[in-house]
Amino acid sequence: MKLVILDRNGVITQDPEDGAQIKGCTPIPHSLHAIARLNQAGYRVMVASNEPEIVAGSPDIDSLTQCYAELHQLLAKVGAHISGLFFCRHDRQSGCACRKPQAGLYEQIALRLGVELTDVPVIGDELSDLQPAVAIGARPILVLTGKGASQQAKVLAEIPATAVYANLAEATAGLLLEETP
Repeated sequence: MKLVILDRNGVITQDPEDGAQIKGCTPIPHSLHAIARLNQAGYRVMVASNEPEIVAGSPDIDSLTQCYAELHQLLAKVGAHISGLFFCRHDRQSGCACRKPQAGLYEQIALRLGVELTDVPVIGDELSDLQPAVAIGARPILVLTGKGASQQAKVLAEIPATAVYANLAEATAGLLLEETP
């Protein structure tokens, strides 16, 4: 099975301002078409995202639900889909195992699909997206959208083998090029 794991904010959708609550999903240009290309090439696209604004009973759960509903509608319009969504709603202080940079979300994906994540591409815009990828043997890929440009030096200092692309569309092109005989 071909699989790719994406972060949402900064990779698929615009990164909200720090501390901003979820207001909707504004796609980064070409990100939805990149997901369509991945789907057409036989990739299952999974999303692993920290969503700390969401706590039981908060109004933000409705915002997150609306965001993902909008995202699925927009993806459908370009012939794309996301096979699974995994998110952590804990804040940094919780110490939970599912909040990136811990590997819990990725481990949940592996368990749900019954696969190892060795060499699976994980595309993120922050060091915290890529640290758990390395921990589980997946392949880290940084995009320069979202926080990626400001995180690039930090990522490459800690994970020098990280592939770097301008955006999800270019990362997708790179993945598909690797498959060309």
